[in-house]
Amino acid sequence: MSEVHIKNYMEDCVSDMLDRVLSEIHSCTCEKCKYDITAIALNSLPSKYVVTKRGQLYTKVASLQQQFDVDLIAAITKAAVIVNRNPRHNNVE
Repeated sequence: MSEVHIKNYMEDCVSDMLDRVLSEIHSCTCEKCKYDITAIALNSLPSKYVVTKRGQLYTKVASLQQQFDVDLIAAITKAAVIVNRNPRHNNVE
């Protein structure tokens, strides 16, 4: 029997769309900024947890809706604006 994992499918959705949105809005694409943008975007989107391949397929079909893409783009864009106003890539941690 294979090991069961719980995953927030929205992580994949944001990750899949991130580079395209950032290039269109000319946002910083350094690793720190991308992680910050991803975290902020995910916090503003509803979670979509899946456990099985079947669950992933069901969620993927739902993600084909146009409004779903609009919500993803809006969340990523808003997050990028926040991060671009105060980027951490120049800060020493």
